[in-house]
Amino acid sequence: MKEKFRIVDIRAYAVAASDTGGDYHRRSAGHWITDTLIANPMSHYPEYRASRTSWGIGTLGGVVVEIEAADGTVGVATGLGGIPCCYLIEKHFSRFVVGADARHTNRIWDQMHRASLFYGRRGLTITAISAVDLALWDLLGKLRGEPVHAMIGGAVRDTIPLYSTGPKAGATKGLGFWGAKVPLPEGPADGHAGMRRNVAFLRACRDEVGPDYPLMIDCYMSLTLTYAIELAHAVRDIPIHWIEEALSPDDVEGHRRLKDACPWMRFTTGEHEYTRYGFRPLIEARSVDIIQPDVMWVGGLTELMRIGAMAAAYDIPIVPHGSGAYSYHYVVTQPHTHFCEYVNMSATGDQLIPLFGDMFDGDPLPVDGKVTINDAPGFGLTLNRSAVTLERPFPP
Repeated sequence: MKEKFRIVDIRAYAVAASDTGGDYHRRSAGHWITDTLIANPMSHYPEYRASRTSWGIGTLGGVVVEIEAADGTVGVATGLGGIPCCYLIEKHFSRFVVGADARHTNRIWDQMHRASLFYGRRGLTITAISAVDLALWDLLGKLRGEPVHAMIGGAVRDTIPLYSTGPKAGATKGLGFWGAKVPLPEGPADGHAGMRRNVAFLRACRDEVGPDYPLMIDCYMSLTLTYAIELAHAVRDIPIHWIEEALSPDDVEGHRRLKDACPWMRFTTGEHEYTRYGFRPLIEARSVDIIQPDVMWVGGLTELMRIGAMAAAYDIPIVPHGSGAYSYHYVVTQPHTHFCEYVNMSATGDQLIPLFGDMFDGDPLPVDGKVTINDAPGFGLTLNRSAVTLERPFPP
């Protein structure tokens, strides 16, 4: 092992404030200030109907991971998981990182995953692995003086066209994005009247953006198979570019049946799926037209590349959910993935702000609906310690 690649320390911090870092949902003003309801898995319960923040979507908070090499170089990444994530990293995963060679990304990932199988495999455990993996790739890029995209195959285009997710389709179009994805307001618990209101909302969005502008629906795991099929038929004349995450991520068979029932509609999912093992049945059955792993949740860049290779054999594009620069560095290297997502986290959904708030210098913002990745080492993100409060709950 060359000495400069030897890892000497790993540090995990909980992000103490809202509006910054890797937890998209922890926002002081709520997750979009809008009169539009957002269908979600808790919509069946009236007391949690009006707001996703009311049922705790932002409870975990963000995490920052630093990995330090022998020469003092530090790789950094943010993610989801807060204090529980810090515990896993400091008390368990650190043994596979400290003393390792920073170039051994596959070995470190495999050891963390295998060692946590008895309590993990999905959810918080994989988000913790993701944060470590992204910090490791950032460190490796800084040690080599190369951007991450150059280390994983190199850019195949100069810029990445973006669609935007937000509550206002017209505002999204006005900001220059090629398409707009809006949240579905109501779900099965709202009955036939709710379906009529959904269709009216989507027709109004179509009127805002015109007949040819791509318009997508984010259903956020809120629908049943029957309701999703009815929705696909009800919006066929609007039209809709794709329906996203209609079903629970565990309903793999439901996704296949949904595509079989409505072959004219594009269906996408994957934001709440974990590791290549979760995506394998979706890919093999060709149940969806696009898969959307979140690199900060799915297992990091190391695992995203494995999922992408598997999907490429079926000509299924990978369009990662959110994750800003982490996603951009991957997408710009993929010949079969031609665009990416920008999640508009401004309170009103009509302003451009960095995905991670003021946590980083170098967090890229879209220009006319496109983003350009520079050649700064690692992910090109520099932690702005003066703008964020970090707490290390489990120091050694």
